[in-house]
Amino acid sequence: MAPGIFSSRFQPPIIKTRKAWSGELARRFIYLLFLVTVSLRIGISAPDKMAASFFSDFGLMWYLEELKKEEFRKFKEHLKQMTLHLELKQIPWTEVKKASREELANLLIKHYEEQQAWNITLRIFQKMDRKDLCMKVMRERTGYTQTYQAHAKRKFSRLWSSKSVTEIHLYFQEEVKQEECEHLDHLFAPKETGKQPRTVIIQGPQGIGKTTLLMKLLMAWSDNKIFRDRFLYTFYFCCRELRELPATSLADLISREWPDPAAPVTEIVSQPERLLFVIDSFEELKDGLNEPDSALCDDVMEKRPVQVLLSSLLRKKMLPEASLLVAVQPVCPKELRDRVPISEIYQPRGFNESDRLVYFCCFFKDPKRAMEAFSLVRESEQLFSICQIPLLCWILCTSLKQEMQKGKDLTLTCQSTTSVYSCFIFNLFTPEGAEGPTPQSQRQLKALCSLAAEGMWTDTFEFREDDLRRNGVVEADIPALLGTKVLLKYGERESSYVFLHACIQEFCAALFYLLKSHLDHPHPAVRSVQELLVANFEKTRRAHWIFLGCFLTGLLNKQEQQKLDAFFGFQLSQEIKQQLHQCLKSLGEHSDPLGQVDSLAIFYCLFEMQDPAFVKQAVNLLQKADFHIIDNADLVVSAYCLKYCSSLRKLSFSVQNVFKKEDEHSSTSDYSLVCWHHICSVLFYQPDLKYLSFTLTKLSRDDVRSLCDALNYPAGNVKELALVDCFLSPIDCEVLACLLTNNKKLTYLNVSCNDLDAGLPLLCEALCNPDTVLVYLMLAYCHLGEQCCEYISEMLLHNKSVRYLDLGANVLKDEGLKTLCEALKRPDCRLDSLCLVKCFITVAGCEDLASALISNQNLKILQIGCNEIGDVGVKLLCGALTHPNCRLEVLGLEECGLTSACCKDLASVLTSSKTLQQLNLTLNALDYAGVVVLCEALRHPECALQVLGLRKTDFDEETQALLMAEEERNPNLTITDDCDTVTGVEI
Repeated sequence: MAPGIFSSRFQPPIIKTRKAWSGELARRFIYLLFLVTVSLRIGISAPDKMAASFFSDFGLMWYLEELKKEEFRKFKEHLKQMTLHLELKQIPWTEVKKASREELANLLIKHYEEQQAWNITLRIFQKMDRKDLCMKVMRERTGYTQTYQAHAKRKFSRLWSSKSVTEIHLYFQEEVKQEECEHLDHLFAPKETGKQPRTVIIQGPQGIGKTTLLMKLLMAWSDNKIFRDRFLYTFYFCCRELRELPATSLADLISREWPDPAAPVTEIVSQPERLLFVIDSFEELKDGLNEPDSALCDDVMEKRPVQVLLSSLLRKKMLPEASLLVAVQPVCPKELRDRVPISEIYQPRGFNESDRLVYFCCFFKDPKRAMEAFSLVRESEQLFSICQIPLLCWILCTSLKQEMQKGKDLTLTCQSTTSVYSCFIFNLFTPEGAEGPTPQSQRQLKALCSLAAEGMWTDTFEFREDDLRRNGVVEADIPALLGTKVLLKYGERESSYVFLHACIQEFCAALFYLLKSHLDHPHPAVRSVQELLVANFEKTRRAHWIFLGCFLTGLLNKQEQQKLDAFFGFQLSQEIKQQLHQCLKSLGEHSDPLGQVDSLAIFYCLFEMQDPAFVKQAVNLLQKADFHIIDNADLVVSAYCLKYCSSLRKLSFSVQNVFKKEDEHSSTSDYSLVCWHHICSVLFYQPDLKYLSFTLTKLSRDDVRSLCDALNYPAGNVKELALVDCFLSPIDCEVLACLLTNNKKLTYLNVSCNDLDAGLPLLCEALCNPDTVLVYLMLAYCHLGEQCCEYISEMLLHNKSVRYLDLGANVLKDEGLKTLCEALKRPDCRLDSLCLVKCFITVAGCEDLASALISNQNLKILQIGCNEIGDVGVKLLCGALTHPNCRLEVLGLEECGLTSACCKDLASVLTSSKTLQQLNLTLNALDYAGVVVLCEALRHPECALQVLGLRKTDFDEETQALLMAEEERNPNLTITDDCDTVTGVEI
């Protein structure tokens, strides 16, 4: 408290009132009188300085007055312990012990900085579980918060209403809806006891509405609609603006956001757990989180590069108790996941179906025209899908409105995404009222396309004036290009430019190849059409290449060729079409052994062409297709291209989130269901199809029945069927059983990850039929219990075709294994391979397995990893493996609780077994001594082992050296932790 701040005529009444009055009313009255008095004395208005005045020993004294006698004594004890714990300067205990409440308040202010005194008091109140006092303090210390909230509300309301291309603020309210408030509140709701700091990532494509969501969130906070008891302050940092700053401090960044120059930084950061930092456009920071830990800082006052400051916040070096909300584009999350403790990733959904309808109505103003446009767009899954992104919705509406005004047929415009973009671009570069472009606008668009192509190959999306000049954009062109809105000024740099949206840049880059050869481009990074196509069809293609390939092939459509001829007088579509054919032919011939080809990317490009003759020719160059379908657009594209296929040999599907409603404002499209049935019917017309897989696909009863009917079609030749994690139920086993009984071509069935426990008897009964031809049966994680082993055993005794059986991840236990082993011991059991990984087998089960291994000379592969059999169980198995009747070639013992104590038994197997070729011992607690024993056995002349499963990096340097030396000595031996990729054992 400042000396002499009270005059004598004011002090006695205050003290007297304190003695006489009690309760909250008296305390508040005196506190208000105190504030007014101070305001009058120092010549300031009470409202402006209320919060500042509160931080004094006088205010602190009143909170100590709230403590009862025993509580006050405990407060002093806590004070002694806490100052010791925090390594603060000690107040002499004799003074503390005899101090009154008023005297203790004076002592705290005297020995500690004012803010620190309050922080200590609050901590002690928390330890004493006086939540009421904590809340009162927090409420009365929010004067600064209210000032800042009012400023934030003005700022973000202004930003919301500022002019934007989409004019979204004219059509949608800035207020956050109740359901939005609840969801935003949930993002930072503590998931455990207490209020832990959280880092939430908002991830989504450009234009989906991430910044809009952040603004609405900040406005809702400023209105006390969300985070009311969670955050005292929220600060918004846009990386696009901050990257231009010189070295600065977090305190400076906070001051930039404060309504006046004197930001109370010390007060703001005193409770970091009640701070939320909102970081927008994180991807704008180059190498955003790559600083070493030593380069980070923890001092809010220290000036450092902005990148270092934000990295220090995100990596919890600075203010680790603070919460963070970070908006990023989809290309950045891996970097964040590697370095930042992320609590949750939230993906904004943009416009839902009703939002899109509202936008169309507001944009066109004429209801009839709005509904005409909307109806056409709604019929196209591709166009309706891009309308989810507000900016792309604006581009689409603008394009349709331009065509309407010219009296054009909108059906042709809505034929493809490429058609929409070509109309949009060509109209912008055609002077109003003119029949065609001027030579100047042709040149400008060509230059813009050259710039776009350079950006796509160099991953550049922000361009300087020298980039523009290099590609033919002269200074005089810039105002005209800015006038089209295709090119925009970016950030606060005068000479920095970006395309309106990345999709526009992709379209212009694709258009470049219809106008010029890559050899004519001024930048060497720009490659040929062939290289573009190959790169676009790879799963590992550049993250920013989303529509580039589709736009390139879409421009090969006859209608688009006519537009190009009309605008430029020429185009190179025939040459590109030939290169596309050659590229697909090459991909088909190489059969993609590593699974690097993205079949859906190829189909999207073919769909965009809308050229049935070429599509039919192209798809029949492919022998394999692998799809991961996540929305209706994927489904429509797949169905369109598959109907032209007749030479596929392998087809894999995963269909998710397609047949469920987006929300109450959307519906499952009947057309989507038709497309799905078209895909199923493809099976009738694929004479070469041998492998069919559905994964993570929710199949209905009718779907399963239709599928099995198709597989039983006489012309069908499918040999392998996988229905993994397809929500199959025991009821579906009836249909599958019929398939097994009637189909004489199906040799492989994988129904893993489905709840089939009650349906298993039907499958086993069907497989008891002597005419079945199934060889591979996969039943992993099918919720099977020990009672199922009776049906499986019966099947093994009657079936003569099944050679491979996978029962992994089922609760079979030793009792179920015992039943299985009874069948395995029988000479008429033909099983070659058995997988019992993670089946809850113990030492007791190993005794039955050992007996079966000796009796069954057909069994070549046994996988029993992830079972707690231990060294004793392995000893029992080794006794069987050394028996001359045992013919086992592969034994999996990964993660079985083994130690080096079992290595002697394993060594005896290695030196005596003539058949064991592969032994997997990964994820067991072996040490150097155990590995020495194994290596000695590996050197034995009778050892036949070819693959030893061990992860070298799990061992110390000496053991690693020993294993590498053994591999070098024996060229026929491979030591690896990935045994599945090197096994050469055939069933």
